[in-house]
Amino acid sequence: MPIHLVETVWALDAAGLPPGELIFGHTAAMQEVRERALKLADSHVPFLICGESGTGKEIIARFVHIHSSWKSGPFIKVHCPGIPETLLESKLFGDEAGVITGAGSEPPGNAEGMVAGTLLLDEVAELSAGAQAKFLHALQDGQALRFRIEGGKSLAVRLVCTTHRALEQEVRRDSFRPDLFYRLSVATLQLPPLRERREDIPALTEFFLNLYSRENGRPAAPFTPYSMRLLREHSWPGNIRELENLVNRYTILGSEDAVTEALLGGEPATVETPPVNLRRIARSAARGAERKVILQVLSANQGNRKKTARVLNISYRSLLYKIRDAGIPRKSVPVGPPDGLATIARATTDGMVIEPPKP
Repeated sequence: MPIHLVETVWALDAAGLPPGELIFGHTAAMQEVRERALKLADSHVPFLICGESGTGKEIIARFVHIHSSWKSGPFIKVHCPGIPETLLESKLFGDEAGVITGAGSEPPGNAEGMVAGTLLLDEVAELSAGAQAKFLHALQDGQALRFRIEGGKSLAVRLVCTTHRALEQEVRRDSFRPDLFYRLSVATLQLPPLRERREDIPALTEFFLNLYSRENGRPAAPFTPYSMRLLREHSWPGNIRELENLVNRYTILGSEDAVTEALLGGEPATVETPPVNLRRIARSAARGAERKVILQVLSANQGNRKKTARVLNISYRSLLYKIRDAGIPRKSVPVGPPDGLATIARATTDGMVIEPPKP
């Protein structure tokens, strides 16, 4: 039964991927990923690649494939969220017994008429409970999976899975089988987000700039130092994929304004100004107005605080608190004769509202 509803790409040359120094960059975390990836390439065990969306999990899976003994066969990618549950199970497992079975511990190529390759389950956390159970059953018999394909041949694949979710949490939520998780997590590669490998941003930017300048037929000038600084300081929630899309947009539009606008949160590049806190400004203005009213009413009542509290319609204790809060020294309250023009204030939920004296 042929597998025809999944993306199939035959083994790539090393030249089919970006250079290794670009894929792994210069950070200690990515150099450790490279070492582990090369060790996994020599093994036949299933393994798990974890990391945020856009960190390059599929690229690492392809890198392992082309450095493994499975490289002569196809690299088959199944995007688990993109295929309906029933279709995924039907096409991978089929209605006939034996469409997919455990292949034992046979190394690839030993069985007559067998083709060896790599099966990537992209976003494995999205697998249905039924598909999880079937993969677990197939993996219990060995390290590879075998498909029946056309021409009387079989396809033995080494299983690689990616996820942006924390599978341990999915296990605790009972949305992912713990026994399958243990099978898949014998070996794990954890990819750091782009914000933790900022020193690799200039090289990645140059690579995408050259790539999309050729693809779009629009030679683009290198980024200015100002734009490169913004690129290095950006938080990159979409990681390398976000950087790639932004550079692609730059080569199409031919203007750095679109880039700087995106990096500055949609605002055009302007002289930086400190952030404005409207709540703090309003609070400060209200306190200033309240202080002025208290001073005026105290003055109109010859400094008598009890009378002032009655006029302001607040308790005596509240008035003392407000005097202290406004920083009014006890002996500096202005005193003057009542002249009928004194300001009267009343308390409201928003602060002090000044009213003219009633006739």
